[in-house]
Amino acid sequence: MRFTSHRDFARAFERALRRAAVPIAFSQGFSPHPKISYASAAPTGVGSEAEYLEIGLQAEIDPAQLVIALDAALSPGLDILDAVIAGPGSLADRIDASQWLIELPGIDPADAAAAVTAFLALDEVLVERMTKQGRRSFDARQAVTHIAVTDQSAVPSEADGAPCAIIDLVVRQVTPAVRPDDVLSGLRVAAGLEPPVPPRVTRLAQGTLTAQGDIVDPLDADREPALPG
Repeated sequence: MRFTSHRDFARAFERALRRAAVPIAFSQGFSPHPKISYASAAPTGVGSEAEYLEIGLQAEIDPAQLVIALDAALSPGLDILDAVIAGPGSLADRIDASQWLIELPGIDPADAAAAVTAFLALDEVLVERMTKQGRRSFDARQAVTHIAVTDQSAVPSEADGAPCAIIDLVVRQVTPAVRPDDVLSGLRVAAGLEPPVPPRVTRLAQGTLTAQGDIVDPLDADREPALPG
């Protein structure tokens, strides 16, 4: 599923809305479109356990029933985890950071830890990326609020005894956006870290970054308060 593009997912989600008979609202004008707003879609090639979107409806429906209906209409691997009735404010305003897990098969955890230390010691790490406006250089360091090699670093299940470093990464949303591959480029710039095979990247969370470094789920503000037990 990580190789499904955002456009492919958008088409699949719109088909699921029709199959589930969700009373989706449409924009006005000559070419009406379903009112769906996506928040910070993950890049193609990246897995994710935390994608968020907003949909406009013509009538109020029970969020729990919406989850069941949409989940049944989507292909395996595309799972609806939760839904809430939106309160004031936009979803995008509640997302300013994301957490990523980066698996680096073939990289010794000690080497990855040394590269992370070198990266953190720098005030600025310039990397280059091709954008729609052409090749652009920008700082990959300032957006990173947390980066560390995790205790999970070991041998991945698909490897034959090869080492595997696993990096836990938290990045603030900035302009231009700093992605996990930009941080990996930064590790190469800072310490010459070169994964022998493509890394495996998964987004674990998105939301508001607290002063303590935690990420608050953007749906929390609209969830029903738990009843006292």
